[in-house]
Amino acid sequence: MATAAAGALGLLWGWLWSERFWLPQNVSWADLEGPGDGYGYHGPGNILSVFPLAAGVFSVRLLFERFIAKPCALHVGIQDSGPYQAQPNAILEKVFISITKYPDDKRLEGLSKQLDWDIRKIQCWFRHRRNQDKPPTLTKFCESMWRFTFYLCIFCYGIRFLWSSPWLWDTRQCWHSYPYQPLTSGLYYYYIMELAFYWSLMFSQFTDIKRKDFLIMFVHHLATIGLITFSYINNMVRVGTLIMCLHDASDFLLEAAKLANYAKYQRLCDTLFVIFSAVFVVTRLGIYPFWILNTTLFESWEMIGPYPSWWFFNGLLLILQVLHVIWSYLIVRIAFKALIRGKVSKDDRSDVESSSEEDDVTTSTKSPCDNSSSNGANQVNGHMGGSYWAEE
Repeated sequence: MATAAAGALGLLWGWLWSERFWLPQNVSWADLEGPGDGYGYHGPGNILSVFPLAAGVFSVRLLFERFIAKPCALHVGIQDSGPYQAQPNAILEKVFISITKYPDDKRLEGLSKQLDWDIRKIQCWFRHRRNQDKPPTLTKFCESMWRFTFYLCIFCYGIRFLWSSPWLWDTRQCWHSYPYQPLTSGLYYYYIMELAFYWSLMFSQFTDIKRKDFLIMFVHHLATIGLITFSYINNMVRVGTLIMCLHDASDFLLEAAKLANYAKYQRLCDTLFVIFSAVFVVTRLGIYPFWILNTTLFESWEMIGPYPSWWFFNGLLLILQVLHVIWSYLIVRIAFKALIRGKVSKDDRSDVESSSEEDDVTTSTKSPCDNSSSNGANQVNGHMGGSYWAEE
């Protein structure tokens, strides 16, 4: 039994690392072993080292958020408190937990008669109760500050590394002598840190702030991890560095705009978001398809020809391009509103609800919503009422 199981595992392992899938024709893993220009080639098994590194990145994040991001948040005036707490009410709480968080008109009328409450007061209670489960601004600020710091640092490292790399200036160098391209120490560190960071995001996505684009972000993280992993294993690391640096160019601007939003620096937030929108559209809808896809689809076809993992790699790149189009539409729509209205307005991804009803209530006729308007949903989200970006 043990021998059969070992044989099955051996077949599975051999299929997983099939040379015919990963490498061009007439190339084997053995061909990639040995030194090249003073540096050793990598092996596919080395990619497993990313998992303990991802755990280390997550640990660093926890320390960063507690000892650096949180003091910064408090310094800019973000309070260490959650949204407005709904008034305790056993009947409404039972409906909220067991039946619905969004009662319809018929149920609102029934609750109004049962509690002798005004319908608007009940609507406010449910809104505040929903917001009560949302994370406070402090949590969102710390999360964004961590991502801003990492994206900025890795982008600066990528620019510094690529500036002296010949394939930045001539993309055909990505395929010159492929796959016999040595993995330098600088390139290895760049790759492994990016991959570890995205694995940590994949894990933390289930504990971080939940947003309505959870599924599309999950697909994005899978595609990103797949791209980095596959390009590492089949040694397409040169074009991989171009892709990573191109994507990092706008990510830190998005997180910077979020930080300004949470700190209630409206003008700075709007400016940063418009800059981010311009950079995102130029890099994702301009440079990416006409520079990156051009070299991976056409120049590589001409110089090395297609093979199974080549098709898979380009398939992932095309999935990313589809996501780029979706996000660009959302981002441009919000940026256009910012330019027209003078500030960025929230979109459908808002984390915390606000109410137009609150705007209709005058100071002479106060309702429960009036007393909480400065401490409830608006406090949590500053000027814009939520995490409104189609974030990456």
